[in-house]
Amino acid sequence: MILNGNCPTGPITQKWDKHRQEMKLVNPANKRKFKVLVVGTGLAGGAAAATLGELGYNVEAFCYQDSARRAHSIAAQGGINAAKNYPNDGDSIFRLFYDTVKGGDFRAREADVYRLATVSNNIIDQCVAQGVPFARDYAGYLDNRSFGGAQVSRTFYARGQTGQQLLIGAYQALSRQVKAGSVKLKTRREMLDLVVVDGEAKGITCRNLVTGEIESFWGDAVVLCTGGYVNVFYLSTNAMGCSVTAGWKAAKKGAFFANPCYTQIHPTCIPQSGDHQSKLTLMSESLRNDGRCWVPKYPSFGNLAPRDIASRAAKEQCDDGRGVGPGARGVYLDFAASINRLGEDKIRERYGNLFDMYEKITDENAYKVPMRIYPAPHYSMGGLWVDYNCMSNIPGLFVLGEANFSVHGANRLGASALMQGLADGYFVIPYTIANYLARITPGKITTDHPEFKASAEAAKGNLDRLLNVNGKKSVSEFHRELGKIMWENVGMARSDASLKDALKRIPELRDEFWNNVKVTGSGSEVNQQLENAWRVADFLEFSELMTRDALHREESCGGHFRVEHQTEDGEAMRNDADFCYAAAWEFKGVDKAPELHKEPLTFENVELAVRSYK
Repeated sequence: MILNGNCPTGPITQKWDKHRQEMKLVNPANKRKFKVLVVGTGLAGGAAAATLGELGYNVEAFCYQDSARRAHSIAAQGGINAAKNYPNDGDSIFRLFYDTVKGGDFRAREADVYRLATVSNNIIDQCVAQGVPFARDYAGYLDNRSFGGAQVSRTFYARGQTGQQLLIGAYQALSRQVKAGSVKLKTRREMLDLVVVDGEAKGITCRNLVTGEIESFWGDAVVLCTGGYVNVFYLSTNAMGCSVTAGWKAAKKGAFFANPCYTQIHPTCIPQSGDHQSKLTLMSESLRNDGRCWVPKYPSFGNLAPRDIASRAAKEQCDDGRGVGPGARGVYLDFAASINRLGEDKIRERYGNLFDMYEKITDENAYKVPMRIYPAPHYSMGGLWVDYNCMSNIPGLFVLGEANFSVHGANRLGASALMQGLADGYFVIPYTIANYLARITPGKITTDHPEFKASAEAAKGNLDRLLNVNGKKSVSEFHRELGKIMWENVGMARSDASLKDALKRIPELRDEFWNNVKVTGSGSEVNQQLENAWRVADFLEFSELMTRDALHREESCGGHFRVEHQTEDGEAMRNDADFCYAAAWEFKGVDKAPELHKEPLTFENVELAVRSYK
């Protein structure tokens, strides 16, 4: 099937405005008749729930944490991009659009990226109005710094804790709507299934993580804001609870999963210190403004080449025997020159919390000795396929933020994740969801429908199956083994042989899991072993699709690096003739080959060219 992204016609500068004028609206008095379910309360979910509640819709927002404020968006450090051009250094909406398309190695939908660049400025105004404490210069104006893949300073930041401050802003807006009664917050719930009735998304099935009860919730539309899937590698910078479960359950109900092989390996993370570790820690890309790293591959961009390029450069140094630290899997990030030039107080002002975090983990003072860094899995550019309205191929199922595939192509530029999450939540979904809701009857399908009962029974059956295996190996052992397979074979460098090896070993490990996993406790209590088990079970299925996608894509682009497809000097070699499309996969069953659907990518405003930062 050839997919249609439903992009508006006309000049790219006018598409979003034209689309907003042409979309249907819901009368203010009618908004309260509709109920919208928002799954996830990070920047995309929190912003969406708050904004939809403010508009008058009835919203139910779900998170597996004990507070919406604990969403993983809180861990973002470096900043958020916007085309304000405050430094007067040549930035513009078009330049942000161009940098993002090029940074993604020409594998994103142009119209979506231009809309993102357009609303980026609104985000900053919104967040300042909320009181987000962005850094300011001596005169009191908002300050900017640089990030990878750009030659302008367009990144707004709050020290090294930008995600936390932005999330507090969204959480305040969300809390206001909770108090007003337009949003009902459902904490400690994890989505285990999507309920589809007559081909449309009409609700979700959750497990109450405190009582173990399986609960059903109906809605006129479902908005998934559930983040990414790089915990498939076991070790990553993501929180331990981050998983593919919500997205994968939607995929198993018919939603297409697009470009799953596009995963980002972040170049600046604290190196692994041993096999005992269960996660890795991010060190913000912003540190590369003042920290001197390996000899830059691209002098015109200095230390700030895009992440996929910088990560491969670090790996090359270590593979050549120049690595430092335990296991020689690290390179130095040295601040001595910047401290001499600016003074320690200025570096502390910019990055103090990051240096503190580094010292707590490594017991090394980075003001006195160089930081050690090494690439680590960090972000998913792939995700559920959506059209220009952020709606999946299942009507009524909208997907926002990292959970969708739309704007980052094969590589996300630094400080663009926060931009996408807030753009989707504050400024896109309020318009596009109305266009869908205006065409349906509110409250037509509720939990009385037999599909809800069937979904709940299936979810409970899966949990009982996990509890009844009673094998010998822990969930963590299986997750660690899967992560090793994925990192070694589907990680920073992929080959035909490595991918075929992974496709052989993943089903074997999955079969062993269902015959030998040990899940203690019961289903009627708080049981983190059981929570981890269903997440790993989903990773064991999803990882096969991710590997198939990587094997299918016979090219190197962005974070997807096939060793067979590179230039003589080690650059990624795209194949535009055969692979200039989004690959959207339809689930056909476990142990069955998925069906490929394609959305051709056209480039009318940016020349499709070899990505070069020389």
